[in-house]
Amino acid sequence: MGTEIERKFLVRDDRWRRQADGGTVIRQGYLAGSERGSIRIRVAGDTATLNIKSATLGVRRLEYDYPIPMGEAQEMLDQLCEKPLIEKVRYRVPSSGHLWEVDVFTGANEGLVVAEIELEEEGESFDLPEWVGEEVSHDPRYYNTCLVSHPYREWRDEPC
Repeated sequence: MGTEIERKFLVRDDRWRRQADGGTVIRQGYLAGSERGSIRIRVAGDTATLNIKSATLGVRRLEYDYPIPMGEAQEMLDQLCEKPLIEKVRYRVPSSGHLWEVDVFTGANEGLVVAEIELEEEGESFDLPEWVGEEVSHDPRYYNTCLVSHPYREWRDEPC
């Protein structure tokens, strides 16, 4: 069984860029979503995956990834997934023994920058880098599934 323990934070400024890698362009779309989970297609660089994730609010969720052919992934993104697609560049940033992922959104979610850290257990301690701001792990507006139906550029403080 796959389990993801992930905490999500807003980013204060660009200081993270000093330690970041070159980034990976990601396009992802959702085939289905319900109160229990979502099914998405993701193209990240030269890999394509089918991802199934539970809709649990919080830091621990079930998650399963399966590789799929790139051509089929592109076709599903273009023909079957809800629009707008999630478009972002993901940067990996090492800090104090952990690897952070900073997502810089483009397209309908341009302007949103979020940092995520995956942990081995929920109570694991970690240091917050100086560029990390408010935690939004429990705010559903920042979940990619919500950013499809309520893109960041259209927010007016209403919930997803």
